[in-house]
Amino acid sequence: MDETTKKIVNRLKSIEGHVRGVTKMVEDGAYCIDIVNQIQAIESALHKVNAAVLDRHLHTCVTTAIRGDNPDERERVINEIMGVFNAKK
Repeated sequence: MDETTKKIVNRLKSIEGHVRGVTKMVEDGAYCIDIVNQIQAIESALHKVNAAVLDRHLHTCVTTAIRGDNPDERERVINEIMGVFNAKK
């Protein structure tokens, strides 16, 4: 496992722990705003993981396809990325 993958996995494990903590907060009847604050922290952490995965994808898979000789593959990776961003609307 390369260093980037290790960092992503560690962040995801940390997020997993935070989600379990929020579950316990809900079960224990914690103050709603405290729960909301924890959920927002989880969302922020997921956003950072998403950015790291996208960055790696752009610097590996996409770069390889764009530099390659296959125009269909170039078009495929461009459409794939556009599909991810258009799905968020």
